[in-house]
Amino acid sequence: MKDKKLFSWSDTKLYLIIIGVLLIIIAFFKPILAFIGGIVLAYLVYYDYKNINEKNKKWARYLEDLSDEFDSATKHAIFNMPFPLVLIDEMGTITWYNTPFLDLMVEEDILNERIYELVPGLSMEDIIKQEEDDPLNLKYGNRYYKVYPNKVDSKKNNIKSNIIMLYWVDNTDYVVLSETYKYEKNIVGLIYVDNYDDVKNSTPDINKPLVLAEIDKNINAYFSNYKGIVRKYESDKYLIVTDYAALEEIESKKFDILDKMRELNIGNTIPITLSLGMCSIGETPLQSYENAKAAIDLALGRGGDQAVVRTVTSFEFYGGKSKAMEKRNKVKARVIGYALRQLIDQADKVFVMGHKTPDMDSLGAGIGILRAIKNRNREGYLIINGENPSIRNIMERLRQEQPTILERLIDQKEAEVLIDKNSLIIVVDNHKPSFTEAPELLDLVDKVVVIDHHRRGAEFFKDPVLTYIEPYASSTSELVTEVLSYMGENTNLTKFEAEALLAGITVDTKNFSFQTGVRTFEAAAALKRAGADTTIVKQLFRDDIGTFVNKAEVVRSAKIVFNKIAIGRLENQMEDSLLIAAQSANELLNINNVEASFVLTKIGNKIHISGRSIGNISVQLILERMGGGGHLTSAGTQLSDLNMDEAEELLKENIDNYLKEGVKE
Repeated sequence: MKDKKLFSWSDTKLYLIIIGVLLIIIAFFKPILAFIGGIVLAYLVYYDYKNINEKNKKWARYLEDLSDEFDSATKHAIFNMPFPLVLIDEMGTITWYNTPFLDLMVEEDILNERIYELVPGLSMEDIIKQEEDDPLNLKYGNRYYKVYPNKVDSKKNNIKSNIIMLYWVDNTDYVVLSETYKYEKNIVGLIYVDNYDDVKNSTPDINKPLVLAEIDKNINAYFSNYKGIVRKYESDKYLIVTDYAALEEIESKKFDILDKMRELNIGNTIPITLSLGMCSIGETPLQSYENAKAAIDLALGRGGDQAVVRTVTSFEFYGGKSKAMEKRNKVKARVIGYALRQLIDQADKVFVMGHKTPDMDSLGAGIGILRAIKNRNREGYLIINGENPSIRNIMERLRQEQPTILERLIDQKEAEVLIDKNSLIIVVDNHKPSFTEAPELLDLVDKVVVIDHHRRGAEFFKDPVLTYIEPYASSTSELVTEVLSYMGENTNLTKFEAEALLAGITVDTKNFSFQTGVRTFEAAAALKRAGADTTIVKQLFRDDIGTFVNKAEVVRSAKIVFNKIAIGRLENQMEDSLLIAAQSANELLNINNVEASFVLTKIGNKIHISGRSIGNISVQLILERMGGGGHLTSAGTQLSDLNMDEAEELLKENIDNYLKEGVKE
């Protein structure tokens, strides 16, 4: 607030000044009278000065008395504070403490001791960086405390130093109540028997009732041990209600019910596998059920034979130890084909895109979907932001043999001009939005279709209109080939399109040696009938001499760790580093006793790791812990802010943890 007067004079001083001015004026006319008035004015000035000094002294004495009373009250409050209080210096040395603090300490002589030596879990670094209104949560003995730091500047021997006061507020009742609520909270779970029909149909009639009864018995007995309730609501589906304490114990045992059911052998000819979805969050039973449903959908999307737990921030995965069982019923493929045909018919324009740095499977599946769009007389485009060594050979053939497809290949900028809300986007060979060729385009449309063969991860599209994820399939090209056959009487595939799809199957099956089922060969046979030439397909995978030499160098310098895992490194960064890494990982599997291989290479400022397996070790589970994903036999990841040596050590650490868990593939 601004003062209303120019000078902050008191009224008395103002009056004296006015009198002085009047006396000067009188002095011109009556000097004697002015002299007498001057004497009176001098007395008044003296009296005013004396009076002000006396008042100042009184105020000083009053403030001193008030300060003494305040200091006494402060000291009394501190010394008689009902909760523990301790003073430490910047080094953590205890300089003073009150009686309640001494009572909670185990040691009796604590003066001049370092507090972090007396109280485990308390560090000076945490104390110094903590804000005064933000307490440290600490457990000491069997009690829980909120420790509030209060930093005070002081001077001792003209040296400035900091004194830290630590207020200890007992928080035990709250923590105990919170833990009780947490561990008694109801947990909702769902169990699906993945291959119920296959087990039922393949089991001899004499053993069939016993096998089905044993499934019920084992599931009920397992959760009864954890005081849970199990209710069967369909022949192969169960609802579970238990508490958080039981969930923690089950998690600590890595959901061993998966192993117990898989090892069950009482006449069944194929192993019994389960998928579990459980939820540790949810304010209401309905929310918990919905979260458990999302968790089991994720487990099924990853191939089954695993448990998924929905937590506050993400999903936790257990199991996934076996290869996904091939499904021999083609009803789903037929349904997907019919639904996809309707979605294409309803769209003005259809855009197809795979993952970043597309490979032969991504491109082959995209070309197959373009054929489906053309069969429905709709406008279709395949989004590719640039070529890479993995698809260079097929792109050259595309330009020579089928330039009409080349006209439908566009980049992201061109797609942004053409796309609108009524458009449809079909994503192939990928189910992670951030890993698509153009993630920004997903925000421009309302309808997205996902077709993929990788085990589903935590990241997924929000509300896709159609999802076809089948981890049992060898490749997305196999899925697209099947869907095409159900979208019309004639697929109308050209020779080049059939060879592109066959190349996609070939690359992901490593020449039909891995992840290959009956339906894989059926799809290949259909493509062969459409005109695909296996000799030409093989030529699409030929490399130049430089690539061949670099692969040989990676294999030559590879190391064998844990007696069965090969790790190679491609030290030099080049245009086709990803291709060389992937192919080198495949080559390392040809070494005797090698069950899995990993090749590290540098891509820009990141370290890329390609993982391959013959099926006994899940490279997906190993690389998933490092932020990647893929298939049991083929996976990859990219690491930031690490050099090659650090990335290799991190990889070895995750492999070691995986092997220590006793994973049995």
